[in-house]
Amino acid sequence: MKYYLIAGEASGDLHASHLIAALKERDPEAVFRCYGGDMMQAQGAQLVGHYCDMAYMGIWPVLLHARTILRKMSECKRDILHWQPDVVILVDYPGFNLKIARYVKSHTRIPVYYYIAPKIWAWKEHRIHAIRRDVDELFSILPFEVEFFEGKHHYPIHYVGNPTVDEVAAHRPTSATWRKPVIALLPGSRVQEIRGNLHRMLEAAAPFARDYQLIVAQAPGQPDTVYMPIIEDCRRRFFPDVLMPVGLQSGGTFDLLSHAAAALVTSGTATLETALFRVPQVVCYYMKAGWLATLGRRLILKIPYISLVNLVAGREVVPELVADGMTPSLVRRHLSSILPGGEARQGQLDGYEEVARRLGSPGAPQRAATLMIEILSRHSCES
Repeated sequence: MKYYLIAGEASGDLHASHLIAALKERDPEAVFRCYGGDMMQAQGAQLVGHYCDMAYMGIWPVLLHARTILRKMSECKRDILHWQPDVVILVDYPGFNLKIARYVKSHTRIPVYYYIAPKIWAWKEHRIHAIRRDVDELFSILPFEVEFFEGKHHYPIHYVGNPTVDEVAAHRPTSATWRKPVIALLPGSRVQEIRGNLHRMLEAAAPFARDYQLIVAQAPGQPDTVYMPIIEDCRRRFFPDVLMPVGLQSGGTFDLLSHAAAALVTSGTATLETALFRVPQVVCYYMKAGWLATLGRRLILKIPYISLVNLVAGREVVPELVADGMTPSLVRRHLSSILPGGEARQGQLDGYEEVARRLGSPGAPQRAATLMIEILSRHSCES
């Protein structure tokens, strides 16, 4: 069968690449074409567009790059029509992917599957109407989504487990190359996130630089030039007497986490990865202060937490410092409490065990691939 996958950011590229591998195992005739990233391409998918050309976040960046985004969307629609896949598989990234789903359903008879459900339980709940209309099968990776979609909205979904469990379980760390214990800094995967968070993370961690090596995780697809001006500025301002206080780690976030004593993490899949590596963390997500940030927190988000760790646990396991609440002094105080010997460290580690139990066992991509092929085969026989 012919599979067309679309992922719009680094985590989607990772999860989609493992789904491709699982589909290949179960369908020897499988052919793949994608809008995604390097990892999907490495699994044999023909890459027709890279997510780095589409990954813009926030009102102004999206508006400034609207022409690029619309051009990529039009190219994607034409490419699907031309290639005529047996199924279109959307991976998260709802702002782009739900528009693709609408187009596919209104112009073709190609089924649309959604792997990694849009997080409409957090914001834009009205998108359930688009999902109900345009998505044939929805595959969830978060256990609490079952009650939201099926209980609240009566829309059936498939919970297949969480692929991050598989990815962490499969990782084999290399030997440590750092002379001191490590504090990991994960400032996000988009340029806007990195620029908003990294400077504040480094300022917060500065007092610990004599005893710990500070290592910044470089997101896939982001060049050194995004990070180095921020790192160099912080070296001059906060670490004038410390030799090599900050390092930049490319292509090895899992390796970094497997050796880290603690981490500062921007909200997203990385918070769950950090928890599954059993690394205590402070969740940090900066937005400019003012009425827009306050309005966003109060009206747009409909959830009690922003980190997947706390959402899966159903309680606060890790501290969350958001918007103008992410100050270097607050981050520093929480970081001190989760480093070895800190009073909050063991409580986080105990909470991580609860999160791991709720997520379940490895095998999410394999379960999703098996279900997808079964459903496609069944519908093919019926038509």
